[in-house]
Amino acid sequence: MTRSADRPSPDRLLREAAARLDRRRFLTVTSAAAALAFTVNLPSAHAADPEFAPRVITDNPFTLGVASGDPLPDAVVLWTRLAPRPLEPGAGMPPTGSVRVGWEIARDERFRRVERRGSARAHAEFNYAVHVDVEGLDAGREYFYRFTVGTWTSPVGRTRTAPPRGRKLDSTRFAVVSCQAYEDGYFTAYRHLADENLDAVFHVGDYIYEYGIDAAGGDRKYTDRTLPAHFDHETVTLEDYRLRYSLYKNDPDLQAAHAAHPWYVTWDDHEVENNYAAGIPEKNQDPAPFVARRAAAYRAYWENQPLRMPNPRGTELTLYRRVHYGKLAQFDILDTRQYRDDQANGDGWQYPTPESENPARTLMGATQERWFAEGLRRSQATWNVIPQQVVFSRRKNTTAARSKLSMDAWDGYPAARERFLSAVEKAGTRNLVLLTGDVHVAYALDVKRNFDDPASRTVGVEFVGTSISSDGDGEEKPSNWNNLMSANPHMKFYDGRRGYTTLTLDHQHVRADYRVLPYITRPGAPVSTAASFVTEAGNPGIKPA
Repeated sequence: MTRSADRPSPDRLLREAAARLDRRRFLTVTSAAAALAFTVNLPSAHAADPEFAPRVITDNPFTLGVASGDPLPDAVVLWTRLAPRPLEPGAGMPPTGSVRVGWEIARDERFRRVERRGSARAHAEFNYAVHVDVEGLDAGREYFYRFTVGTWTSPVGRTRTAPPRGRKLDSTRFAVVSCQAYEDGYFTAYRHLADENLDAVFHVGDYIYEYGIDAAGGDRKYTDRTLPAHFDHETVTLEDYRLRYSLYKNDPDLQAAHAAHPWYVTWDDHEVENNYAAGIPEKNQDPAPFVARRAAAYRAYWENQPLRMPNPRGTELTLYRRVHYGKLAQFDILDTRQYRDDQANGDGWQYPTPESENPARTLMGATQERWFAEGLRRSQATWNVIPQQVVFSRRKNTTAARSKLSMDAWDGYPAARERFLSAVEKAGTRNLVLLTGDVHVAYALDVKRNFDDPASRTVGVEFVGTSISSDGDGEEKPSNWNNLMSANPHMKFYDGRRGYTTLTLDHQHVRADYRVLPYITRPGAPVSTAASFVTEAGNPGIKPA
């Protein structure tokens, strides 16, 4: 099938809109690319997009599974995307039009007690993604959901609403995941995650990777299948990003984890391009084409995640948000990629310089910084938990007084880190927990008020989760293990294997269990717990469980 000649492609629409943006304003007003992504032909309730009959869909359209996300006490987002042939451009769906997709959510897995049902239109313009924000649900309750179109019925997903904001909870349990390069190995960790007893999953970035993937699936080394050639180049266009999400979401282990738990998601860099910063690409390239690339990547991200519909004015895709779990926990989900200043000193591991230590530099952007500080000030929760992307705590790579630091992490933005810690101090926040991804290894770290002084007061803890698959099998003690552990006395744990982290919160403790796999370059690995740590309410610091 070919696209109608009188209907421009999504790529063309994005590029035309990008050309209309004032370049200087795009590089300084950080919401511009997200605004671009969501104001281009966003379907409305009265869109003229013609509907077609479901009988047009002759193959199973639910090959990408189902997902739920952003649970509130009375609502949750349900997601699916119609893709009968997911690894082909267009996914086997008509190039124009829309189709009605039925949905229902029930209190039981057999759907004998249906709580809500309805239908939503899946539009070609948005790759036949379906986002249903189901409201009027009971707080803190388990639900089951599914979709239908024509004679086809999706797999059943399980979800759970958040508890009432003012309720005193005994405990809550969730997982932190990140960094899942398809070409680096299997998503076996997600199969184990699906079996965990969790209230929710936090994904803190690098859901996809932009690099090309060869016909054998990289280190998956397929012998029973061949990936199409259009995966073997870096993602640049909207179609590239859509296909990459199709490949990832076609994975059965990732589908199982989405179907088992509701997710809160935020992005890091690889959802667009390695180490990009706001509107600035990774390398010394003309930023103008990157405007369209980033907009395409942001649009594909929204299409493929269980996120609520964007603001009706379409001003931006705001991913930073706040979630309350009773009186027990306040979760402030950050976005440290969309609003940051460019990395200093050429990126990578470099010695600090006046450029990196410029007090004006920001990682979160001024608006998000104010939102974060105000949220801490108003918080009445026992625990303030911060799911975010890059390592917050100092990481020296030698014991020398002057050491190289990562310019892509908070070490490259020390003034921003000081403002963060100052906000924590001014708010009187006593129980601070940061949750981090990005680095493909696991750390447990004390957050010091002054990292230049090892005797400085500990103001919180940081649990850094390893990758699901990125960087391959990994090892328990990477080659720099001795250096990092010696150079950073606030680092209490370091493990280089793949896996995920579960966290259990009650009013006395937060417990972190580091779940690891011995290999992921072949399927079927078992999971075990490498280490467990706690931090006590009112007495911050990492302690063995």
